[in-house]
Amino acid sequence: MSNILIVDDEKEIADLLEIYLTNENYKIFKYYSSMDVLNDLDKLTIDLAILDVMMPEMSGFQLCKKLRESGYTFPIIFATAKIEDIDKINGLSLGADDYVTKPFQPLELIARVKAQLRRYQKYNLLKNDKDEIDFRGIRINNDTHVFFFNENRIELTKTEFALLWELCLHKGNVVRSDDLFSKVWGEKYYEKDNNTIMVHIRHLREKMNDDGRKPKYIKTVYGVGYKIESE
Repeated sequence: MSNILIVDDEKEIADLLEIYLTNENYKIFKYYSSMDVLNDLDKLTIDLAILDVMMPEMSGFQLCKKLRESGYTFPIIFATAKIEDIDKINGLSLGADDYVTKPFQPLELIARVKAQLRRYQKYNLLKNDKDEIDFRGIRINNDTHVFFFNENRIELTKTEFALLWELCLHKGNVVRSDDLFSKVWGEKYYEKDNNTIMVHIRHLREKMNDDGRKPKYIKTVYGVGYKIESE
């Protein structure tokens, strides 16, 4: 399920967009004000945003610019009554990915949303083949050794980073404890070494605010190893 942000001060249009996209099994975060979005950004995990252009306090253009300056890379689609070519150029030059004009056909909007999500997901897969993995609010780069969680940079020790990277490489699958120990510590695994892994897993969960009793991210598969959920 992809998470879609809708920002439009026209309540009826925002509500209509929510209905269309919910019917396509997307999770919706809906706002009527750009300022409210900025206040909540660190609490949200977004895969695509649909922004109105003409809004009070802060326009969609300004919001788009702030999102890109803050490092958010998810696709942005403008949905607006403005149809001049110069407006489209301005929006795209600020970092938007597409532009639909009101009134829009629901099927056209859905098709554009799906196309942008496919392109974004393909781009992330290509990055994953190299040095960066990006999913579920986790962005970890094996080249720079930088880890972001829900857009907040989290400092990890060298061992914590290596452990998390190995789990992310195999996201959705169980990584055996002996394989983890061999990859991260470079030594032969013995049963007592599982305590070492457990301590580092606990530290990772604490830094990710992941409840060890009911973890949403790093899960223990008892008697086998660990896995990080992919969705």
